[in-house]
Amino acid sequence: MEPAFLEDRAVLAISGPEAREFLQGLVTNDVIGGLAPGSGLYTALLSPQGKILFDFLVTEGDGALLLDTAKDTAEALLKKLKMYKLRAKVGVELREPLGVYVNLAGHPDNRLTPYADRAVTFTDPRLAALGQRSIGAHAEMPANLAGPRAYHEHRIALGVPEAGDFGFEKTFALDAGLDELNGVSFTKGCYIGQELTSRMKHRATSRKRILTVTAEAPLPAPGARVTRGGAEIGELVSVYGAQGFALVRLDRLEEISGDVLIEENPVALNKPAWLS
Repeated sequence: MEPAFLEDRAVLAISGPEAREFLQGLVTNDVIGGLAPGSGLYTALLSPQGKILFDFLVTEGDGALLLDTAKDTAEALLKKLKMYKLRAKVGVELREPLGVYVNLAGHPDNRLTPYADRAVTFTDPRLAALGQRSIGAHAEMPANLAGPRAYHEHRIALGVPEAGDFGFEKTFALDAGLDELNGVSFTKGCYIGQELTSRMKHRATSRKRILTVTAEAPLPAPGARVTRGGAEIGELVSVYGAQGFALVRLDRLEEISGDVLIEENPVALNKPAWLS
């Protein structure tokens, strides 16, 4: 995959002396102890019931925490963070001049390399195979890069869901595999949705997982039932042509025999290599 400009991503900035402490009390991962210089952190903001509202990558640069997030929900995330700001000594803003770029390690096209000193670059903390991400000003980064399509095809092939694959306030963090994608700390203090997330982990009550779906023809719209042997085992949650993601009950998938179907059409469900 050649270097790409992810035009479907936006960058928020949290600045001020209490930036880390502010975000630490809200999100699933350890912003204080887990975000080293030059690195990135994957995390999510949950509802009090432990369901995903927003997921994003965090890095540090330009005197602030930079949040690499889905563009179509960036304003909603900004509004939510401002709601929680209260008296914290932080500023929260959308940095529209900044964009998100990605390059796979070892790719012969190294057009992003000469711009390394103009951007904040880090290895994707979810999986190294997702490559290097760079956050930089549009005006200072290379033009005429590929769009996000090839990146998303690569991400789906790796079985990594992200914003848009979860559904707003519909999916628990562990069902989406955030714990196995390095997105949850079970040793940090409290955060929104922490109690239920910890309980699901320690009691092993999470039976669902998001799996990749592959079909021979374009998949139907999200919300279609996934069945096996006539029994419902899950739901299609996002679609990218003949590929997508489904939230599936693993126990039912294993216990029931027969073809896996979506609207009577056979599909293949694939468990990502990173998912235990």
